[in-house]
Amino acid sequence: MTENAPTPVDFWFDPLCPWAWITSRWILEVEKQRPIQVRWHVMSLAVLNEDKDVPEEYRKGLAEAWGPVRVCIAAEQKYGSEVLGRLYTELGTRRHHDKAKFDRAYFEEALTAAGLDPALADAADSTSYDEAVRASHKNGIDRVGQEVGTPVIEVEGSAFFGPVVSPIPRGEAAVKLWDGVVAVASTDGFFELKRTRTRDPIFD
Repeated sequence: MTENAPTPVDFWFDPLCPWAWITSRWILEVEKQRPIQVRWHVMSLAVLNEDKDVPEEYRKGLAEAWGPVRVCIAAEQKYGSEVLGRLYTELGTRRHHDKAKFDRAYFEEALTAAGLDPALADAADSTSYDEAVRASHKNGIDRVGQEVGTPVIEVEGSAFFGPVVSPIPRGEAAVKLWDGVVAVASTDGFFELKRTRTRDPIFD
């Protein structure tokens, strides 16, 4: 890496998660103001929770989580990982802002808007991508441990879950949060900082 090259920031996401969506929009805000380059990766809440004791209603919701991550992996395999960022943007906008269902029209519209082959929507119902989903998920989760969710972020060897925040920090607030998060995450021996969420996801 050259002296002036941007710092890679690896970001593992599941399109199902509204909190990860907010964090992803924040990291893009940071990317405008700090010399970083976000590299996108798939993780899976369905995989993360498959052996955990979770409420039945939540488990039912996880059943539909396979479709989006399969489509993301299919796009990555066909075009390369550089397409994941714009595909995630199209998937997330439709899901979290427009409240779209994970049906075939949803996948085809998102793929087309991202400049990708809409036929990749077939992947949503294909288990042939599950091994690759699991591998990508493991790559992220191994960096932070099992007792986390999405997103996982790694920068310069420091990996962490979150931050979980609402609404999306913009401008100087985005950079202030980034600097603080990186400082905390890079502190040797630091493991956890948390408080109870008192508001729903705000996407504006």
